[in-house]
Amino acid sequence: MGLTLPGEQPPASGAEHPDHGSLDPADNRTRSSVITARAAHTFEPVGRSVAAARAFVRDTLQGWGFGDVVDDAVVLTSELVTNAVVHAGTAAEVVCLRSGDGVRIEVSDRYPEREIPLQSSGVSMGSPDREGGRGLQLCAALATRWGVEYSPAHKHVWFRLDLPERQVGTRTAGPSVSTELLPLADERVRVAVVQIDGEGAVSAWNDDAQELFGYPAKQIIGKPLTDYAAWPHTPGTSTGIVEALRLSRWEGSYGIRAADGRVVPVYASHLRVRDPQGEPSTVCLLVRDDERAVLATPQRGAAPESGHRADGQSTDPFETFIGSPAPDDLDGLLQRTVERSRDMLDGDAAFLLLATDDETELEVRATTGLPSARQRFARVPVDTGSGRYGTARMPAVHEDLTAVPGAVPLLNGTGMRSVVTVPLKVEGRLTGSLGVAAEGAGRYSNEEALRLQFAADRIALAVESARLGELERLRRGSLSFLVEASDLLAGTLDRDQTLALMAQMTVPTLATWCAVYTIADTASEPYLSYVLHEDEERIDGLKALLARIDPPEPVPTPGARIWPAPARAAHEAALEASVRSLDDEPHHLGSGIGSTLTTAASVGGETVVLPLVARNRVIGMLVLGKPSEDHFRQENLELAEDLSRRAALALDNSRLYSERMAISQSLQRSLLPPDMPEVPGVEVEVIYRAAGEGNEVGGDFYDLFTIPDGAYGFAIGDVCGTGPEAAAVTGLARHALRLLAREGYSGPAVLERLNNAILDEGERSRFLTLLYGELRPQEDGSALLKVVCAGHPLPLRLRQDGSVEAAAEPQPLLGVMDDLELYEQTVRLEPGDVLLCVTDGITERREGSRMLGDDGLAEVLKGCTGLTAGAVAARVMRAVERFAADSPSDDMAILTMRVPEPHRN
Repeated sequence: MGLTLPGEQPPASGAEHPDHGSLDPADNRTRSSVITARAAHTFEPVGRSVAAARAFVRDTLQGWGFGDVVDDAVVLTSELVTNAVVHAGTAAEVVCLRSGDGVRIEVSDRYPEREIPLQSSGVSMGSPDREGGRGLQLCAALATRWGVEYSPAHKHVWFRLDLPERQVGTRTAGPSVSTELLPLADERVRVAVVQIDGEGAVSAWNDDAQELFGYPAKQIIGKPLTDYAAWPHTPGTSTGIVEALRLSRWEGSYGIRAADGRVVPVYASHLRVRDPQGEPSTVCLLVRDDERAVLATPQRGAAPESGHRADGQSTDPFETFIGSPAPDDLDGLLQRTVERSRDMLDGDAAFLLLATDDETELEVRATTGLPSARQRFARVPVDTGSGRYGTARMPAVHEDLTAVPGAVPLLNGTGMRSVVTVPLKVEGRLTGSLGVAAEGAGRYSNEEALRLQFAADRIALAVESARLGELERLRRGSLSFLVEASDLLAGTLDRDQTLALMAQMTVPTLATWCAVYTIADTASEPYLSYVLHEDEERIDGLKALLARIDPPEPVPTPGARIWPAPARAAHEAALEASVRSLDDEPHHLGSGIGSTLTTAASVGGETVVLPLVARNRVIGMLVLGKPSEDHFRQENLELAEDLSRRAALALDNSRLYSERMAISQSLQRSLLPPDMPEVPGVEVEVIYRAAGEGNEVGGDFYDLFTIPDGAYGFAIGDVCGTGPEAAAVTGLARHALRLLAREGYSGPAVLERLNNAILDEGERSRFLTLLYGELRPQEDGSALLKVVCAGHPLPLRLRQDGSVEAAAEPQPLLGVMDDLELYEQTVRLEPGDVLLCVTDGITERREGSRMLGDDGLAEVLKGCTGLTAGAVAARVMRAVERFAADSPSDDMAILTMRVPEPHRN
């Protein structure tokens, strides 16, 4: 018996449901889906593997020409690989399979016990912000098909993305065709009839709606439709669901989130009505998207001159104007539009501008007969003056532009004299402006304006749909870009590396060149910290140019603002270089003026400044530039603003980390003992490793110092814990030992007073294990030691014959009991003997369930016979490091003392 996952329905017998998940990986392949290419890679269970997997999928799909589904595939892969390498903690294998109509991606991990929760229909997978389930929710929302397969050693999660056949949200309708070519539909076509009241809540829900989406009427009536609608448009860039429900009529595609968690694509027809009391409501007719022919409005009739073919059948007026096949991308569609408009009116130039979301500006998107490289993405205001001819919202005819200079800003300095412009509107909203211009005066009249307006009406909806599709792709690409940028910025706390990452993420993705200014504090001036150009040979010239001009003002106002200073300075420098070169011989002209002109061209376009604001303070500016006369797209500026916010926080975090690291290291260095004295007749060697990144000292410590009567005090200890808290007790212990020992106290007395000092710290106190001793070299070449071992690993003595024994007895540790009765023991080191003292970071070194221990340390020491003190310490440390592959989690200290053998002649 098969299982059904959330977002999945069991397939009908012998049929395949392309929008349902499946547990069987074979269910998702139709007979026509032949695998034509395969790419696979395995990623280790480390954090950086997620970004590497995204890059692998992106490069593979782009290489296959599947750009339409790259962003969805990258987002899904990122979530599934994160589940494998971060949450499951195993390696992840990613496999990409290409077929003619789409791509299948499989992510496998080696944690089959980590199952996904199976839930009954109508139960939510839970919050997308929790650890589990988010990747599967995205699969249900974005993938054409998806599923999970378990085996004893692996878990496979797969999804399939089909190449889009049409853009989501566009209106379509088929022409009159013969019966055998009619669209296919289920035997029982279900039309959901949903009525929405004036407040946006569902007031009627028929039986077909319940069958299509799984909600009974009593469950959904009274709730807002927006809670269930998956609207395809980017918020703030077009009509949303709330606005669509208030239009007199609307038709198009979107999705409804069904009770089982799936998003059901539907084609909808909305009609605004009013009841006898005058209260408005909206009637929505919904069918499955693949049955859109049931509701789709027939195509509009064609123009009288091209509306019918010779056989009497109607033709599509859009295809008549644009030509068939129509370009499938926005830029191609706009370019074809301006070329056909110019030819239709026998003009010398044509242009098409698209309106921004707030309809206050128009952005140049396509031109012919004009310097397109200079004008592309330039922006002009919608309203340039009062009256009909000062706004792009109405058709306008200018017989002679020399009489009204500046009436059409786009044509300034182009030599065009007469122009006709008409608006592009969809549902009464301005979406763009189309214009045709000629070099002669008086070329156009109202008759040409009517012809151009008729053409604009034909293509307005197609242009708007293509624009929305482009915005959706840009949005998906932006999300993927910001995810990768956040990963990179979060992966470093180094200031210089953060600056480099900021620049490298913007060039060439968002700009041709980039500069980063930093501000150390409120009293400091902006400092040029980093410069990058997509052409490395131009970086030095660009840096020199920016160094000569005043930096931009550190204004905290969010958003990008134009900074004209670089372009102006480059232009002036180019003029000066050109004038100076007039007096030079031709063979003297070369790199000087060439470099200056190249730099001028590099910064001759639009330059914008974005503030870097972190914790309510401007810490720098991000400057982005374009080459000669080029402009930024508004979408790219918005993306750059999002990036600047993330980069500012990362830069400030790196600054704080650097400052705190410098303070911490300075304090830690003060806890390390000064240069140790040389002990006559005794070799002494110390190796110290503090656990944790950036720590120079922690809970373990050592010391060797002189005391009265020609003796030397030595100590090695271990404070409970690691890091700065342990280091504080380390400082107390080390300084107290020196002070008390030099006052002439014996070893037990020194440790008893240190115990009291630790207990006096109260809640801040930490227990301490300590080996303390006094070393006195003897005239016969031996060394006499008096030691006290307070809870510390016992010192080991290596004799010349290779035997190893403990050199002291264990006694109570410090910082626990008030009254301690400690005693000291005497040890004599004969020539050739070695005394090894370590902390528990050495003896407790682990690899799985194995531990080095006292016996393992003794075995290592037995092999050190005849070695110097330094060689003994090095061999012990090497053995400890090789015992386990992982980095040490505890501080480690080794103190070795050896009495050398006398030289023999």
